[in-house]
Amino acid sequence: MKSPSRLLPWARRGRSDDLPGVIGAARLDRRTKNLTKRISPGDVAIIDHRDLDRVSADALISCHVAAVVNVSPSITGRYPNMGPQLLIEAGIPLVDDVGPDVFARVSDGQTVWLDGDTLYLADEIIAKGTLQDKDSVAEAEAQAKVGLATQLEAFVANTMEYLKRERELLIEGVGVPELRTKLTGRHVLVVVRGYHYREDLSVLRGYIREYKPIMIGVDGGADALIEAGHKPHIIVGDMDSVSDKTLGCGAELVVHAYRDGRAPGLARVQDLGMPCVLFPAAGTSEDVALLLADEKGASLIVAVGTRFSLVEFLDKGRSGAASTFLTRLRVGGTLVEPKGVSQLYRSRISGWGLLLLVLAACVTIVVAVGFSPARSILLGYFGSKWDSFVYWLTGLL
Repeated sequence: MKSPSRLLPWARRGRSDDLPGVIGAARLDRRTKNLTKRISPGDVAIIDHRDLDRVSADALISCHVAAVVNVSPSITGRYPNMGPQLLIEAGIPLVDDVGPDVFARVSDGQTVWLDGDTLYLADEIIAKGTLQDKDSVAEAEAQAKVGLATQLEAFVANTMEYLKRERELLIEGVGVPELRTKLTGRHVLVVVRGYHYREDLSVLRGYIREYKPIMIGVDGGADALIEAGHKPHIIVGDMDSVSDKTLGCGAELVVHAYRDGRAPGLARVQDLGMPCVLFPAAGTSEDVALLLADEKGASLIVAVGTRFSLVEFLDKGRSGAASTFLTRLRVGGTLVEPKGVSQLYRSRISGWGLLLLVLAACVTIVVAVGFSPARSILLGYFGSKWDSFVYWLTGLL
């Protein structure tokens, strides 16, 4: 085997024809969400993410990482999470459970070489784990389904606990702040940077253009709206994953605070000198946005990037998902998913219907000209224009 110490300094990033495996700059962060903000195509992502969820895997894939090295197991067997399968299907090597020492032995930006299940720095082995493939992930998912009943029991227990804490908010709307933006009787689009948010926003372009809904971005969902060419009216969240530029776009800011009064995002907003209101509530910022829209009288709430199925709730891997389940029960009468909206919207005017409308208009014009007393004048006018065009074209040739 060729020595990595002789080849690493000049080997190109990503897959190399000179060395087996993957070579790239190491990017390290214990929070995958933070890492995806600064990683570049061809980098090797070193993460510490137990039970890698779908949203995080999608973010890594969209960053075009060369490989993923996980300090923790990417699938522990507690429940069938979808992240590892997505990485494997995208052709991104995934090495699991290499241990926490890698964070001390590699610095951000150093060039590393991943060969199979082994990570090298120059000619030194710095980490070794389990190389996942399609078969190993499928086997782990099958084993995880055995423990699904236990996770469901925990999910139900968390749901009941959240209901006890937030009964007044869920049933009576107590604690919802006043807003400058009026939502009563309006369609509201709530965008979370989660499942299929890019595809959903693309599908909804026609709907947005016609109905002009109030747009609520949940943390990074506000950046997603900006990227799609829209401007959020309201930004809700703890403000940890939304850019300064987006915070300054003129949207009304609603900072999600915990029930004990802590508001992690308040200091950042105040440092930027921007006005805001607090919304104290347990659960997630996604829940806060949905409850806000419902309590303020939205006639329809379209949720982009949120979780709908039981597998998606469990895939998040946190107790807060129970609050999202209850919130959906609370706002269920007005909540719809993007694909349902797009199907209803497209049925209003089909492409064939529009074509028939244009043809009918053309026929009407031709008939009107044919029976008009001025038809000889019109025909003479169009004839002279045609002769002028033919004369001009002949001159060019």
